[in-house]
Amino acid sequence: MNTQETQHVKITNADPSALGLFGLAMVTLVASSQKLGWTGGLSFVIPWAIFLGGFAQLFACIEDSKRHNLFGTTAFGAYGLFWVAVAASWLTKLGFFGEALAANIDGRQLGFAFIGYLIFSIYMTVAATETNRVLFYILFLIDILFLGLSMNTFGILPEFSHKLAAYTELLISMLGFYASAAAVLNGHFGRIFLPVGKPMGIFKK
Repeated sequence: MNTQETQHVKITNADPSALGLFGLAMVTLVASSQKLGWTGGLSFVIPWAIFLGGFAQLFACIEDSKRHNLFGTTAFGAYGLFWVAVAASWLTKLGFFGEALAANIDGRQLGFAFIGYLIFSIYMTVAATETNRVLFYILFLIDILFLGLSMNTFGILPEFSHKLAAYTELLISMLGFYASAAAVLNGHFGRIFLPVGKPMGIFKK
């Protein structure tokens, strides 16, 4: 008598949030250094925008989708694509795609893009109340960042809005490093090595 046994093998992907958050932390650190006047120019910001802000977060997005993590997939995907688009905008401004495109720039279009991402970030902040406190604070600071970027692009209180965006971006970087470290160390040691706070339980018990 032949007995056939069926085995089901479940492959679990590692949590990609540590890499995605590290990418966010790195690109905002480099970009904020330019906004704060600690460094000059955009040429050396662009590679970090593409590879860390873009590719690292897009990789995290794809891996989170395999884990059926709607929040992580949406957040990492949207912000990863944001940095790729910003890098392309900077390259256009610097004439990489030709003088014709560089001469046809209207900065207000970038301002409307920032407004769109502000709207996106607001409802992602609402969703972040059910993740952890650190992620919620990061999303809240991203709201302020896009508010500052939008205001500055349209010339509203330019000095204030520029500083608001610059310092907020630096704070996002610091929290991003903390969240990335927590994801690695907590997962690696199997215990709470760095606390991130429990979900707020406002909308979902």
